[in-house]
Amino acid sequence: MPRAAAIAPLELLAHGEIAVKGRLPWASNATFLVEVTRGRDTTLGVYKPQRGERPLWDFPRGLHRREVAAYHLSEALGFGLVPPTLLREGPYGPGSEQLFVDAEFEEHYFTLRQRPEHRAALARLCAFDLVANNADRKSGHCLLGRDGRLYAIDNGLCFHVDPKLRTVIWDMAGEPVPDDVRAATGRLAREGLPDPLAELLASEERRALLARARAVGAAEQFPEDSTGMRYPWPLV
Repeated sequence: MPRAAAIAPLELLAHGEIAVKGRLPWASNATFLVEVTRGRDTTLGVYKPQRGERPLWDFPRGLHRREVAAYHLSEALGFGLVPPTLLREGPYGPGSEQLFVDAEFEEHYFTLRQRPEHRAALARLCAFDLVANNADRKSGHCLLGRDGRLYAIDNGLCFHVDPKLRTVIWDMAGEPVPDDVRAATGRLAREGLPDPLAELLASEERRALLARARAVGAAEQFPEDSTGMRYPWPLV
């Protein structure tokens, strides 16, 4: 790993020079590991250009904007789950650029879910996906950083106006929604979306997002999947 940057990660990602190190082959869309350098500061990032997106029938082009919106939602809720992510003109055109997470890559949701020390973070992630309407929360999209924190990546399939929730996080179904989670989602519903988030979504998507935040803020328990169909494929 490069040495720790002396400047803020978002500033480095926004203004540093991008050099492509290679393509991440397991990603369904074109995804590149990049090195970002500004002066003596260097970090690794994940760059997803719009031109590398596969067309989808139910989501419009521009999934990179939803990646950035997911970061702003996580920050607005105070959850700190999504690594710093921004819009950036890169070597292959406009896309999203996200801080690379130095993670324990053998760990994922199915290895973390029974460990008490991660329970609170996973509850926040469960609520985050409900509010974001995440249509593709695979187990491998939950990373355990070497700093001990939980991170949520690959958030491009979020914010649809129709119910699209597909997730592996159903273990909390029927359990109480933590008070801090209800408070955070309720506050977002009352105060509205911050401008950096609102600007990335269509008006109907903003209304749907606030309605979901309001529902989670008022819920006493996490919802259950009575259909058995709300799982992504593959699971990991």
